[in-house]
Amino acid sequence: MSELPPHDSSREGLPDAFDEIVSSETDRDPDLAVIEAGSRTLRAQSGPPAADIPARPEDPEVDKALRAVETELASRWGETKLEPSVSRIKALMDVLGDPQRAYPSIHLTGTNGKTSTARMIEALLAAFELRTGRYTSPHVQSVTERISLDQAPISAERFVETYEDIKPYVEMVDAQQEYRLSFFEVLTGMAYAAFADAPVDVAVVEVGMGGSWDATNVIDADVAVVTPIDLDHTDRLGETPGEIAGEKAGIIKQDATVILAQQPVDAAQVLLKKSVEVDATVAREGLEFGVVSRRLAVGGQMMTLRGLGGEYEELFLPLHGAHQAHNAAVALAAVEAFFGVGASRSEPLELDTVRKAFAQVTSPGRLELIRTSPTVLLDAAHNPAGARVTAEAISEVFDFSRLIGVVGASGDKDIRGFLEAFEPVFAEIVVTQNSSHRAMDADELAAIAVEVFGEDRVQVEPRLDDALEAAITLAEEEGEYTGGGVLVTGSVITVGEARLLLGRG
Repeated sequence: MSELPPHDSSREGLPDAFDEIVSSETDRDPDLAVIEAGSRTLRAQSGPPAADIPARPEDPEVDKALRAVETELASRWGETKLEPSVSRIKALMDVLGDPQRAYPSIHLTGTNGKTSTARMIEALLAAFELRTGRYTSPHVQSVTERISLDQAPISAERFVETYEDIKPYVEMVDAQQEYRLSFFEVLTGMAYAAFADAPVDVAVVEVGMGGSWDATNVIDADVAVVTPIDLDHTDRLGETPGEIAGEKAGIIKQDATVILAQQPVDAAQVLLKKSVEVDATVAREGLEFGVVSRRLAVGGQMMTLRGLGGEYEELFLPLHGAHQAHNAAVALAAVEAFFGVGASRSEPLELDTVRKAFAQVTSPGRLELIRTSPTVLLDAAHNPAGARVTAEAISEVFDFSRLIGVVGASGDKDIRGFLEAFEPVFAEIVVTQNSSHRAMDADELAAIAVEVFGEDRVQVEPRLDDALEAAITLAEEEGEYTGGGVLVTGSVITVGEARLLLGRG
């Protein structure tokens, strides 16, 4: 068995197919004292922690145990690497007794919108009195966010217990494989085991990256959901939406129902071809279901959606942006398909229950209002497509006279395309960097920003706390009632660390 040190930057001796994927806690600099301590100045006008973003455990013994588990997980090969095989996770599932087969699943892939859509699906299922498990990634602040039961992250105690329960089996598989199980593979095993132990009625599972070779893809989901596909991770998945769709189509299984968000033509062709090959039933946004209408409302938007079973009117969604309405349409169709609407069942879902579910949806770090006076928003957009929909939502919902961007991004992204999407809405930009070893250097990011925004609109603050203070100061120059605001974006890690600095964790 080959032992891989954590955060190994060398590829010597590794298969060429191994590569980086998404950001995670294992990517972060171990010294986060500045971030964890926060800043009294920044916290002054911030609200309490959100219920679905857990803070560190108050019990020192529990916190010690959780940190020990986090350290052991971080010693594994980080989830910023990918090997095109599910052999290790299958071996783990085998010795655990295939817990992932103990419940039906809804499986999600796509480029953007997966987490918000997963949360909406979870809320709808729970409103119909099903016990849910949700597995999503990456996390905003705490690794325990990734595994949820009954719409809430599992407790630190349960996270530790689940890890300790499967640890002997993980070590058994490690001894039999060329490479040890990765951070993401172990977490996936923990999620599937926790769901079986609960037990849940249905699991909502988001891929880490791609589809075919993703560790989550040991389930045979009854419903496969593909959110909009765009260019991201092009060095691993492909250089066109069609090529990327070929990898993501791997979650489409025999006789499943496939819910397709609006897709580029070449991506749609690939997904439909795969669906035909496995006799899957397909429902397409814009044809079988979709958004009929939407309008702004206080704290969100009102929607009428056409589902597989008919129209659902006057649905309040406390999230901003047209993209979230489209996510809602996809989520509704997925839940209808799960309940057999449009197939074995002709009548729609109960309207009041659907209304109640959507009204309770949250999605931390997605155009999240974190502070007022001045307004501070957090959004985890990290690619050009995500930046475009966020910029459109800001223009639609907020009337800022001066919006300041705080941007900290990973070095492997299309930074120029990302910044160009925000250029029309940012009056000025403060470039910074988060604690991840993958973070783009602030000066390097600034050089690109100057080319996009011009030198007079760019400020460099390598420390995130300094960047937040600088942006808030710039926004406050507009005066309390004249519409200055701040948007923190560029990376899930940047957003998570900003939440801590602003007192929301």
